[in-house]
Amino acid sequence: MANESEATGRNIGTVALRWDGQSLALLDQRLLPAEERWMTAKGAARVAQCIRDMVVRGAPAIGISAAYGVALAARHAGADWRGEIRHALRALAESRPTAVNLFWALQRMERVFEACASREEAVARLAAEAESIHREDLQANLTMADQALAVMAPEAPLEVLTHCNTGALATGGYGTALGVVRRLHEAGKLARVYADETRPWLQGSRLTAWELARDGLPVVLNADGAAASILARGQVSWVVVGADRITANGDVANKIGTYSLAVLARHHGVRFMVVAPSSTVDMSLARGSDIPIEEREGSEVREIRGMALAPADVPVYNPVFDVTPAHLIDVIVTEKGVVRQPGEAGMRALFG
Repeated sequence: MANESEATGRNIGTVALRWDGQSLALLDQRLLPAEERWMTAKGAARVAQCIRDMVVRGAPAIGISAAYGVALAARHAGADWRGEIRHALRALAESRPTAVNLFWALQRMERVFEACASREEAVARLAAEAESIHREDLQANLTMADQALAVMAPEAPLEVLTHCNTGALATGGYGTALGVVRRLHEAGKLARVYADETRPWLQGSRLTAWELARDGLPVVLNADGAAASILARGQVSWVVVGADRITANGDVANKIGTYSLAVLARHHGVRFMVVAPSSTVDMSLARGSDIPIEEREGSEVREIRGMALAPADVPVYNPVFDVTPAHLIDVIVTEKGVVRQPGEAGMRALFG
């Protein structure tokens, strides 16, 4: 990753994944910004647990981690190596339901696995494939950032607003939506980026604000409920977000709160951009209502790190994602190209 940064002349940000060929180290994002602690996974079951428990999060990073999990399954498999790798593929697929990058990466790993004639071949080829997925994600981030900058075509420094965390922590490096923010900053075209705090896991305050402040970008943290008043000032030019799944008609599933941002942006005449790798596109689903939306336990809303915020027995509705309809989106940016005013025709023209 350091060589990639030197070659591009760009700061790719804090690396959240470290692979040494024997194990996968993951920066525990649940503890940021108070503590930087790395967790080491030496098998697929541990990787799946880290994905499920949100040690690692962000659709691209989840897919990369799962790929390394399959490689670890091969490395530690015994006589029934095929059965053990297939079991690992199933366990990893069950770790999170919404981010299609997870299934894309696992399908890619499975195709390589099925072509292997021996365990030794599987060990070598699966590790190489996982490393390729990781490298390709970083390159996709860099490509998307350049394409987004061309769409924005800023003549003067811009103010933008983002939601959740879509930076180096959520990807193989650099970021999707935050990659665009980084690229604006590198080009001298970023006046300010507002970061929604992003309840209930506070990825905006714990991760985005930490990541951008650490790298010297002009970030301002705001409560989710302040987004409307910020947009009403008329100074923000773009809302820029990531995605966990994009369907054939251009509907987008992303972190809960994205849909309301899109409504606010349309009301205030602010343009709305989704930035995600093509592995996030799921052309097998016709529309956003077909996307399985993960719901998590109520304690995530009722408390923060064990401190009660609400009555212990109050019922909680806690979806992790919502769906933003395509008609509220101005542009979807992927490494394969840009879809303006997304709809089924534009999506199929680019993704088939």
